[in-house]
Amino acid sequence: MIVRPYGDTTGDGMVQLSFTLPLPHDKVAEGAALQLAQKMGFDQALVVHAHAMGPDFTFFVVYGRVTHLVDTVQVRVVERDYPLLTPAEVNAQVKSSLRRRMVVVGACIGTDAHTVGIDAILNIKGFAGEKGLEYYRELKVVNLGAQVSVPRLVEAARAEQADAVLVSQVVTQRDAHLHNTAEMSAAFREAFAEAERPVLVVGGPRFDEHAAGELGVDRIFGRGTTPGDVASFLVHRVAKVAS
Repeated sequence: MIVRPYGDTTGDGMVQLSFTLPLPHDKVAEGAALQLAQKMGFDQALVVHAHAMGPDFTFFVVYGRVTHLVDTVQVRVVERDYPLLTPAEVNAQVKSSLRRRMVVVGACIGTDAHTVGIDAILNIKGFAGEKGLEYYRELKVVNLGAQVSVPRLVEAARAEQADAVLVSQVVTQRDAHLHNTAEMSAAFREAFAEAERPVLVVGGPRFDEHAAGELGVDRIFGRGTTPGDVASFLVHRVAKVAS
C-alpha cells in the first residue's frame, strides 16, 4: 500500500516538524530554520512557531509539504512471535515449566537515573491498566533501581539465580543506551556459560527493536510496552530454555 502524509486534505503531503537550532531568536534564525526545512525536502515551508530557549537557542515548529511516498510493503517491524497471556496463564505456565518461581532482576544501568520505565514494568502498580510483574504470583522480582553498575547487576543476577534480567535505558545522549547495553551483554556472556546465562531484555524509547542481535540481547522492547508483553515473552523464552 502506498501512502503519503496527511495534513489538511487526504494525500496532501503536509508534515509538521520540530527542532532546535543553536541560534538566538531573530530573523536570521527563522531564515535558517526555513533553509533547513527546504534542504530536507519541504515545499512551501512555513515557520509556525519559534520560541527562544535562553539567549543562544531557538525552538522551531515548521509546516510544509513533502512529495515522498511510503510503501507499507517495505516496512520492517518486529512482530510478536509468542502469545499474549493473562497473568493467570503466565503463572500457570511458569509453574508447569519451571516447577518453581521465575526470578527476574531489573535495573537502570550506568548513570541512568530514570526509573519510570523499569518501575512501570516491575512495580505492582504497573502501566496502561496492567499490573506489573510483582503482581504475578509465580515471579520473584528484584528491582535494583537506578544507576546500577554492570558488575553489580551481574553479581545480583548470579546471587539471585536469575532466569531473566531486565534493563531500562532512557538516557540516550551520545548513544549511552547502546554502549551500556553492549557492555552489559558482554559482561553476562563472560560471567555465564551460554546455557546458564539469564535471558537479557532491554527497553527504552530510543532503541531499534531490530538491533537485539547486534547488541547481544535476547529482546528489545520500545515505547508502549506493557507488563503483559514482557511477562508473556519471558514465559515463552524461559520455558523454551528450560525444555
